[in-house]
Amino acid sequence: MTATLLKEAGPQPAAPADHERKRRARRRARVIALAFVFPALLLLGALVVYPVLFSVGRSFFDASGDRFVGGDNYTEMFRDPATLTAVRNTAIWVVVAPTLLTGLGLVLAVLVEKIRWATAFKLLLFMPMAVSFLAAGIIFRLAYDEDPEKGVLNAAAVSVHDAFKDASSYPNARARDGQGLTKAADGSYGTTAAASPGDTVGLGLVGVRAEDLPGDARPAYPASGRKASADELRGVVYLDFTRGGGGEQGKVDRTESGLPGMKAEAVRDGKAVASATTAADGSFRFQGLDPGSYTVRLPASNFAAPYEGISWLGPALVTPAIIGAYLWIWTGFAMVLIGAGLAALPRDALEAARMDGANEWQIFRRITVPLLAPVLTVVFVTLVINVMKVFDLVYIIAPGPVQEDATVLATQMWLVSFGGGNNQGLGSALGVLLLLLVIPAMVFNVRRFRGSQR
Repeated sequence: MTATLLKEAGPQPAAPADHERKRRARRRARVIALAFVFPALLLLGALVVYPVLFSVGRSFFDASGDRFVGGDNYTEMFRDPATLTAVRNTAIWVVVAPTLLTGLGLVLAVLVEKIRWATAFKLLLFMPMAVSFLAAGIIFRLAYDEDPEKGVLNAAAVSVHDAFKDASSYPNARARDGQGLTKAADGSYGTTAAASPGDTVGLGLVGVRAEDLPGDARPAYPASGRKASADELRGVVYLDFTRGGGGEQGKVDRTESGLPGMKAEAVRDGKAVASATTAADGSFRFQGLDPGSYTVRLPASNFAAPYEGISWLGPALVTPAIIGAYLWIWTGFAMVLIGAGLAALPRDALEAARMDGANEWQIFRRITVPLLAPVLTVVFVTLVINVMKVFDLVYIIAPGPVQEDATVLATQMWLVSFGGGNNQGLGSALGVLLLLLVIPAMVFNVRRFRGSQR
């Protein structure tokens, strides 16, 4: 009877001892959790919070750190041309690099699904991620070298150029002073004395090393003695230099070589009326000339400097060149992340679109891209955060003379603080600016992650 009455009365309040025991258990759990979290919090505070607070405080002091200057460092920061260049280049990086990487990653992720050796292809593209930025910078510094003998890109550019346009064989050739040839403003050489049909002229040049002569070059002496017919003008272009000394300047000696492959023109009244190319012995001839006086001209194309390629690391191209190196490293990262999102897409939507007659481009544009929008956004924002902090590639690839043309906020902060400027107040202000630019992207990314988890 008593038990029945207690049951009908409902649950009895817990004894004070039970409440105290539960309170102690909760307190003990909090202490244990805090004990586990404390080392991480301590490390986070020492490596993140303290440096940020110190940099903010340091940005209000002068270079020595002894005098409070308020916002002067922030004012000076936007007056300095180098800092404005860094802001401009950082903006270029933020717009160009993440956009190209996200686009390339998307295209490659879609294409990789359609090839047999997808795993091997992904491995090859992702492999540059295993290379440090220092090593990648050194690799691309060599690849971009202006000397075609060292830089692979310029070697390829020179090969393609020379395949379509012949290079001059005598870029260093020149005429001796007072030996019958004068140099024009356009780089060509012409005879000072007039010649008429039936004459033979000798055009002596120097500045060509014997080892640089073409393999088919022959002695010029036999050609210099040939007589021209009444309607032709003959000549010989030769190297006016005798090995071992001796010989006579301005005259073809027996051991002197002809210069084959040179273009020569007969000029009358300022116009070229005939042209010829020198033979192996340096000889040439103009036939069918009308009576009168002519000058012989060697066009500037005979002496044009060889094509040396593209100045990849010059002021105009240094930033795009470094962005190209960055793309080489991070394309695999973007492709793998987007590929993971692509693998999670509902295949029934794609198959339904195909059954309705949609082609692959329509499926890609109207179904694949919209469904991948959350993944693409996360990849894009992650890359934006990353490019804002880029330092290694810019510092290593850009040569000293163009370092200021390629500088970004991270490199400018280092240069101002430690790279010769020794103004850590201004450098701290640049660091705070970089932090303020990164925070919105970080907050956006965190919210996206939380939204995807819900």
